[in-house]
Amino acid sequence: MKIGIVGLGYVGLPLAVAFAEAGCDVVGLDVDQSKIAALREGRSHIEDIPDERLAAVVERCVFTTRYVELHECDGILVCVPTPLTRNREPDLGPLLSASAALAGVIRAGQTIILESTTFPGTTREHLVPLLEESGLRAGEDFALAFSPERVDPGRTDYTLKTTPKVVGGYTPECTERAVAVYEPICDELVRVSTPEVAELSKLLENIFRSVNIALVNEMAMLADRMGIDIWEVVDAASTKPYGFMRFEPGPGMGGHCLPVDPFYLTWKAREYDLSTEFIELAGKVNQQMPYFCLEKAERALNDAGKPVRGSRILVLGVSYKAGVGDIRESPALKILRLLRERGADLSYHDPHVPELEGLGLRSSADLAGAVESADLVIIVTAHPSVDHREVAERARLTLDLRGITRSMGAGALQL
Repeated sequence: MKIGIVGLGYVGLPLAVAFAEAGCDVVGLDVDQSKIAALREGRSHIEDIPDERLAAVVERCVFTTRYVELHECDGILVCVPTPLTRNREPDLGPLLSASAALAGVIRAGQTIILESTTFPGTTREHLVPLLEESGLRAGEDFALAFSPERVDPGRTDYTLKTTPKVVGGYTPECTERAVAVYEPICDELVRVSTPEVAELSKLLENIFRSVNIALVNEMAMLADRMGIDIWEVVDAASTKPYGFMRFEPGPGMGGHCLPVDPFYLTWKAREYDLSTEFIELAGKVNQQMPYFCLEKAERALNDAGKPVRGSRILVLGVSYKAGVGDIRESPALKILRLLRERGADLSYHDPHVPELEGLGLRSSADLAGAVESADLVIIVTAHPSVDHREVAERARLTLDLRGITRSMGAGALQL
């Protein structure tokens, strides 16, 4: 089987490597020429795909910027970004461009599967008419399906192979053909009746997390006002063996999925004259968390007799989650900008993010020196490779936004 992958980012490249490892020939396409050049040389830009793993299968892969290379593929997986506009509305530009380009090269007998997260109806209402400009009919000449990605960067307990894969075809036959595409790389395939069910299932997964994170973040702000340790509250509630799922407070949400996906559904809901106030409220709460964290930093410095302006503040961890270098929508970036607006002398350390071009900062190579010279260290992302106990013990003042030092007795202030 020959597989084409459109979009070689955090979703597409792991798929390409997985198919190649399963013995399939792979055509990987991306519009970024520098990315393609690096991949051809066996250099990966994705932390979950080390260079050694890519190099082991590179002979089975053709990396290209030319859509015509996809003509002979049996299955084509579309994994392009689905971001938001500046007005927080869905931006289907990359997806529509990719679909229009595919219409010029697809042939009868192929199976095309969309993996990009989007609102219900995208596959049927947007991909079908664009792809049928080829003169071929969806569900007759080519199979079409939606199968949402479930990539969690840095995770090792649930992988592409072991995480159940939801598949919803344009027709029942389309579903079966899409399942056949994934069988070499997925242990469990979950068939659903339509693409819309699959599209909405992905949004439900992420909105579930967004709402519960917002709930515990709001509880954290209330607990702070009441002088109650929110971490002890979460620990106590988590002892209940039923009816409760543990979520932890933090500086906000990051990554491509959680801060973005809910807005795809709220936008689509307006088409049906429905205001999804619960989902939108969760988004507002989570977007406010960096401001709450700023307030905590201001109070910590004030209690030490220092203003924010002129204080040396070290931010520890700037990626959106521990163990990865992905800074998309990272709350650390907002916190850094807010601190800079108030005149702080900023530095940061992150073993996974060497530079923040937008802020003109580079990661401090001498962590110990940076900690000792800082008036305040703020733990925003708790990377496992960092000794946070030592940081808290060396620092004059530490604000821990992740609760990583709670059990260490290091004297850090908590969220």
